[in-house]
Amino acid sequence: MPAERDIIDGFRARSGALRADVVLGIGDDGAVLSLPPDSRLVAVVDTLVEGVHFPPELPARCVGHRALAVNLSDMAAMGAMPAWATLALTLPAAETAWLGEFVEGFAALAERHDVALVGGDTTRGPLTITVQLLGIASPGAWLTRSNASAGDRVFVSGTLGDAAAGLAILETDGLPRGGPLADRFLWPAARVDEGRSLVGIATAAIDVSDGFAADLGKLLEASGAGAVLEPDRLPLSEALRRRYDGPTALRMALSGGDDYELCFTVPEERVPELMRIVSDWPCACTRVGHVTQDRGLRDAAGRLIDESGGYDHFPG
Repeated sequence: MPAERDIIDGFRARSGALRADVVLGIGDDGAVLSLPPDSRLVAVVDTLVEGVHFPPELPARCVGHRALAVNLSDMAAMGAMPAWATLALTLPAAETAWLGEFVEGFAALAERHDVALVGGDTTRGPLTITVQLLGIASPGAWLTRSNASAGDRVFVSGTLGDAAAGLAILETDGLPRGGPLADRFLWPAARVDEGRSLVGIATAAIDVSDGFAADLGKLLEASGAGAVLEPDRLPLSEALRRRYDGPTALRMALSGGDDYELCFTVPEERVPELMRIVSDWPCACTRVGHVTQDRGLRDAAGRLIDESGGYDHFPG
């Protein structure tokens, strides 16, 4: 069993990207970071708890990847550039093999997104991982949930429902050898570059983590608006369509969590500009509705769409 100092040294050895703006990193009571001139600091934080956010049998490499990916997705929704992370790791036991795999999963994704791990904490208890991610934005050049206006078009990146399907497969079939649906849950991607490309064009944005209808509802509530959604336009992958019947696939797309796609709004007159930008994206971008003055999320026939099917830590 490694001692706490050994755990810290393991993270120091694989601390993500090597950034010149890290003045003082892992090993002291705090990190010292250098912000670019005339910039703004963007901070996000997420916690993953075993048995709540991921199954106990999930490989440690996947847990490490997910712990950073969910924060990268929040940063993407802000249109900001991720830069530094801190990690608080609560462990039931310090197992060398598990920790090595966790570090590999975390560090590989951090290096891919030029993120440096600059500090954190370790303690004993039920497996819980908290990551704080810090990023950079230019003054006024970030995205929020609160600026959508009536007439804006609603878009979503990628496909919806795959991660919920992947989790269902894990829960019924056990850990699979692979496959597109399981991989969407095991190895979530964050649309960081896509989010940054939306700054100055999108009026509002949110990442789809708790379910598309629920997260779009949060964006609309923050904007004091409603929307008409066209469910038949929701982007569904071929893998999802092959695995499930139409109503089940649509339910997963509307209420399944862990997609980590971007939902955003764009004024109608700027849609051609958006189309030029998304032509360079590695994923699809689909118009799925439009914003209205009247509150609530409705279909084209005016029927209310249930926004309550998304994930809620404290239902009731």
